[in-house]
Amino acid sequence: MNIKTLLAGATLAFGIGAAAHADDPLKVGFVYVGPVGDYGWSYEHNEGRLAVEEAFGDKVETTFVESVPEGADAERVMTQMALSGHDLIFTTSFGYMDSTIAVAEKFPDVKFEHATGYKRADNVSTYSARFYEGRAVIGHIAGKMTESNVVGYIASFPIPEVIRGINSAYLHAKKVNPDVEFRIVWVYTWFDPAKEADAAQALIDQGADILMQHTDSTAPMTIAEEKGILAFGQASDMINFGPNSQLTSIIDNWAPYYVARTQAVMDGTWESADTWDGIEPGMVAFAAMSDKIPADVRAEAEQMIEDIKSGAYHPFTGPLNKQDGSAWLGEGEVADDGTLAGMNFYIEGLAGDIPS
Repeated sequence: MNIKTLLAGATLAFGIGAAAHADDPLKVGFVYVGPVGDYGWSYEHNEGRLAVEEAFGDKVETTFVESVPEGADAERVMTQMALSGHDLIFTTSFGYMDSTIAVAEKFPDVKFEHATGYKRADNVSTYSARFYEGRAVIGHIAGKMTESNVVGYIASFPIPEVIRGINSAYLHAKKVNPDVEFRIVWVYTWFDPAKEADAAQALIDQGADILMQHTDSTAPMTIAEEKGILAFGQASDMINFGPNSQLTSIIDNWAPYYVARTQAVMDGTWESADTWDGIEPGMVAFAAMSDKIPADVRAEAEQMIEDIKSGAYHPFTGPLNKQDGSAWLGEGEVADDGTLAGMNFYIEGLAGDIPS
């Protein structure tokens, strides 16, 4: 469903919603920043939507609007969803935060769930995944496997979520390979295959033999496959686009959360909350590890996963300094969630500045 379709049907849908009966299905809406066919971020959110349909059958009616730009367009889409009788609306991009809060204020009886943000209200919950846990694992693998000692990182926007991921991946690559360097290209988009492909090529030209990405398309994986280098998938299993290149992929598993929150609305137990889950609850998962990963490296990565899952290891454990050399975490000290949630600095060793 695109924006025009939703807006065209808004008036009719609102009239139907006004006459709705108590036994009508719960209407659950999803707003996606990219296309559901990105095989990355929006694809996995849509898999969560399909899981809601499978779990509840005719007790729910789900809708979605894809490729909604952050800003005024998002606010219009959310407003029309609320007007058309949706009971629960998931807004699935950081840049939807202010729009979600603004629309929620106008529709206090509608429940909103905003992904990766931090602003809440009585009818707005926030949720995210601890992607940095997964990036610690792939950083370890990259540090062990790079031959050029250059890892390329395609970054979307300079927000805490992305900065955390860069820091975590670099930290764990550096632990096992003191000579490793990260080259970072900021593309200022979540989904733009052409820009992502150009960034991938630029990083390869700079000597990167392994690519990471915090963008949503499969273009970097496709470039890695074409150029014969290695890469990690983002948000979803991208093995079909890099059968020889993908080492593994961090998978965002939203389905259990979406089912649980839908059930809470049905039960009347929904409350505004903040959820930040990781490997242990299963919100962060991994695609199958490639046979190209040496057996000892794979064993180390799998042990790290288990240690993070059990709580025996936290990816941000001191001693750690900030990029400017100032102390951040002392020996054995673990980063608190507040600092991680607002992270706006690189750790020591990373080159370059974070764009403003």
